This record gives sequence, C-alpha cells and structure tokens, in this order.
Amino acid sequence: MKIPFKIFPVYLFVLLIASCGNADDDVSFDINHQELGLGKEPDNCLGFEDNELLLSIQDQFTTLPGKVSILFRVSDVLGNPISGLEANQFTIYEQGRNDDCFNTISSSESQARISPNSQVFSNNTLLILDLSNSVLENSLDELKSASTSFINNVMPSPETESFKMGIYWFDGEDELHLLNDLTSSSTELVNAISGITADISNDPSTDLYGAVIKATDKAEELIQANNQQSVIGAASVVLFTDGTDQASRYTEESALKAVTDADRNISFFTIGLGAEIDTEVLTDIGRTASVFAGNKEELEATFTQISQRVSEQANSFYLFEYCTPKRDGSGDNNLVIQLTHAGLQGAVQTKFSATGFTGGCE
Repeated sequence: MKIPFKIFPVYLFVLLIASCGNADDDVSFDINHQELGLGKEPDNCLGFEDNELLLSIQDQFTTLPGKVSILFRVSDVLGNPISGLEANQFTIYEQGRNDDCFNTISSSESQARISPNSQVFSNNTLLILDLSNSVLENSLDELKSASTSFINNVMPSPETESFKMGIYWFDGEDELHLLNDLTSSSTELVNAISGITADISNDPSTDLYGAVIKATDKAEELIQANNQQSVIGAASVVLFTDGTDQASRYTEESALKAVTDADRNISFFTIGLGAEIDTEVLTDIGRTASVFAGNKEELEATFTQISQRVSEQANSFYLFEYCTPKRDGSGDNNLVIQLTHAGLQGAVQTKFSATGFTGGCE
C-alpha cells in the first residue's frame, strides 16, 4: 500500500546568473532554480553548516509495512547536477515525538538503498533542430553528425522505458514539425536523423520564438501526463539554431516568458552556430545551459558538451528508500537526509506518518 506524504511548502532560492560558452573554452553551466522542493532546511539542533549541495524533494511516500521512499534531485549551489551517488553517502536522521533532537538511523540496519524506479520517475528529452534554409544549404551534414553523437551520448544503454527522446524541427512555418516521436530506441532516433534531406523544408525563414513556445508546451504536456499517472516527470528541451528569429510571428518576450514560467522540472539547453546568432537571447532561452560554435566544424563538440549536461541532469534524480524503526502509534515523525560528496554536504528535512507501520520491511 502506497501512502502519500503530507505536502510541505516549497522553498525557492533563485540565482539569476547568465551562462554561456564556446567550443574553445570551458562551458559555464548555471541554473536559476535552486530549491528544496517539498522539503525544508534541517532543524538547527543538528548543527549543520549551510547547504553546499541541494537535495530537492520531488515526491515522497510510504509503503507498508514500514518503507519510506524519497524521490529527489541533487545539485550544487550553482545548479550543476550531481550524478553517480550511492546509498552509503547518505545519513538518515529521525526525530519522534519523544526526541529533543534527531537520532541517527543506521543505513545498513535500515536497508537503505538508492535504486532506479521507472514506475515513479520518467525523463524525456526533446531535441529541437533548426532546419531553415541556411542550415540545409551550409551545415546539414555537420548537424546530422552532431545530432547522431548527441543521441548516442544521451540515450541509456540498455534501453529503459523511463528515458525517452523525441526529435522535432522548425523552419519558417507556424509549426513544430515532428521528425520522430518519443522513443527509448537510439537506433530509431539515429535513423530519423539520417533520413533528413535538403528538401525537407517548404519555408526558408526561421520561426525561432515559435519553436521555443511550442517546445515548452510539449514539455509541459509530458510533465502533466506523468502527473496524471502518478509518475514524477522531468524533461529537457535542447534547441539548436544558426540564426535569429526571422518570421516575427511571436515576440522575444513571449518566448522568454514561456521558458521562465515553465515547470521547474523542465531544463532548457541551447546550441548556437555561426556569427548570425544572438548569444544573449539564446543564453536567456537556455536557462540551464547554452553553448556556441563559431563554425560548423565545431558543431559536434558543442553538441557533445550539451549531451554530457543532459545526461548528468537526468541521472541526478534518485529514489532513496529505507526501512524506518518507527511503528504504528508513533504519529508524525521528522526526517532529515544528509548527503556528503566530494568534501561537500547538504541536507533536507521532511516528515512522514508511521500509521500502520509494523516490522517485516525489506
């Protein structure tokens, strides 16, 4: 039996720092969403220092006879995602109604573990390609090669239903064209890229702002669909362009508003090519990260940089589970999870109800 946790206020820490990069320099990746999600700062009685790592709780629930499950993502204070963590890097603290402060719960005795769970988490990536006339005439082969590398770098092997990618493209039309629907098959995606031809577009203009708005809408729809199925969802929008908006169908303000107002679990990445791009605009659209290639020969390197960040973002979500010693009748109990990693620490506090809890948890 799965029992939802009590919902807590969201604590937002907003850091507005522009990020940009190029193929010649190290890329700076910053993010403007720093929060503890459904959690809050740990109680002062624990004496922890300020968080150097952020544990943002996405969902939390209990399962009889006594399991506590927390789904969260981990980042540093600049928003850089942290992947590859293990259960032994976490310390569990509980505080019952008879405790003045928190008691440490043994990770081994509580059978604490981190595990992937496609039943409660889904990650989708939308690759959005500019196929306006300038790209088709000047850099199509390089774009296809870079996109293929991106797919191979980002898609998990073996395939998993909890991670999918879809590919869309735009030109001057008021439409975000579907190249390949969401799939967990990298082979299917690579074949779709391979099938792009120079005559694919009927409108040589560039509807960049329209593409941003429509891609954001699609990412929002994916998040909502997951929520309706009681699945926590995250999405990444990765947009490539070699120019500025020429169609003038939508405004820069409306495109940036779509990104700013988007669900906190949607990440935005931009890749710019050549001298005609507006790096300031693309940096604002790519609120998670943006990179720029000076010429088409640098394109694959910039796609690779973004692919690394997309993979890290996806793998920075964790399902942490443990068997609590609290039993039925103990009421609501406070819980703190502390993480230590690479000499840094972070912690988050929440609470759970032990109603119906007994022994026998595995």
